[in-house]
Amino acid sequence: MKSFVYHIQINVRDKNKSFPFYKELLGYLDYKVMFEDEKVLGIGSQNTDIWLVQTDTKFVENKFHRKNIGLNHISFGVENKENVDRFVQEFLKPKGIKFLYNSPKELPEYGKGYYAVYFEDPDRIKLEVTHKPEFKDR
Repeated sequence: MKSFVYHIQINVRDKNKSFPFYKELLGYLDYKVMFEDEKVLGIGSQNTDIWLVQTDTKFVENKFHRKNIGLNHISFGVENKENVDRFVQEFLKPKGIKFLYNSPKELPEYGKGYYAVYFEDPDRIKLEVTHKPEFKDR
């Protein structure tokens, strides 16, 4: 059975920081806002939706750490290495968003031609924009 990721939900500490961040990030990556209210933002692409939900007050002090059980990071695939570099120049640098791990760079330990930039969202969830040559064949 063939499958794909239909949706992801991310609970955020502060919607006033995270909603604008993800609207800009995902808008740049050709996702569209599908729904927004006081506590929820839904942004979708052709196949995958990302839902952001304001965390309830009683849980807001439980900070995210990617080494804990659960989500480590989210990677967005792009068609070529030049798109990774373009994303860095047009999105990350103008916003002053720091790159992690001396990226963007080739990461042969993840496969031939693997090229990525890593960065964090306002809650320090690690995000990645990635190219692998076989993405063209999907």
